[in-house]
Amino acid sequence: MPFSLDALSLLLGGLAFAALLLAGLWGPRAWRAWRRRRVWQQPFPAAWRSILRRRMPMLRRLPVDLQLQLKRHMQVFLAEKPFIGCNGLVVTEEMRVLVAAQACLLILNRPSEYFPNLSQVLLYPSAYWVDKREGDGSGVQHERREARSGESWVRGQVILSWPDVLAGAADPTDGQNLVIHEFAHQLDQERGRATGAPFLGHRSRYARWAAVMSNEYNRLRQQLARGEETLLSPYAATEPAEFFAVASEVFFEQPREMAERHAALYGELARYYAVDPLAWA
Repeated sequence: MPFSLDALSLLLGGLAFAALLLAGLWGPRAWRAWRRRRVWQQPFPAAWRSILRRRMPMLRRLPVDLQLQLKRHMQVFLAEKPFIGCNGLVVTEEMRVLVAAQACLLILNRPSEYFPNLSQVLLYPSAYWVDKREGDGSGVQHERREARSGESWVRGQVILSWPDVLAGAADPTDGQNLVIHEFAHQLDQERGRATGAPFLGHRSRYARWAAVMSNEYNRLRQQLARGEETLLSPYAATEPAEFFAVASEVFFEQPREMAERHAALYGELARYYAVDPLAWA
C-alpha cells in the first residue's frame, strides 16, 4: 500500500534525525568521511565524462589510476562546494565539472580535505573589475580600477572568469591555467595568508623548500632584470606566493621544459604534489 504524505513526512523526518544523531555521535570528521564514502560509491555521471572528453584533453594524458582518482575527487568536490554565478552568469554543469577537474589535479595521490577553507566558487562571464587603493609613497592614496581573471581569498572564496577556465582546460601545454593558479593559492592559504610555502606535512621539509623556492625566485628576478626570456611568466616574480602559483601551472602543463630548465624546482613540486607529470606524456 503506498505511503501517505503524513507517513512519508515522518519517515523523512526520522532519517534526518538519525543523520543528525550520527553526526553528533561520530563527530564532524567521522561524519564527513562517511558522507564522502557514500559519494564515492555513486557512479560517475556519463554527462560529466562527456564534458571531460570534449573540454579537457589533459585527462587523456593521465594514467588510468589517476583518472579514476580524479573522478572520485571531483564527485566529492562537486557535492561539497557551492558555485555562484556573478554578473548575470548562469552556472551550468559544464562549468562546475571543468572547474572541479582542474582543481582536483592538485590533490591527486595526497591525503586531502578538499580545500577545507573553500566555501564557494564565484564564476564571472568575463574578466571583472576591482577597485584598488594604493599609496604613492608620500602618504597620498590613489584609487584605480584593475581587470582580473581570478582571485583566491583566504576567507574562503575562489573567483574565476569562465572564459579563462575554458581556455585553461582547452590547452594543457601552454603553461597557463587559471584554475590551477588560484587553487594553488588555496593550498597556500590553508593555514593563513599565502606566502609561497603551503603546508608540507612535516617541519623537516621546509628548509629544502625555502632554499629551492628562494633560489628560483631570485633567479627569475635576475633573468627578468637582464631582459632574458623565461619559462615562468614575469608575474611569478611579483612575490613568493605568485611564484608558487605560476610555477604550479607550468609544473602540470609544461613538465618537460621545467624539468630541463629548473630541475630543482620541478623536483620540489613533484615531491609536494606527489605526481610526476613527465611520466604522463
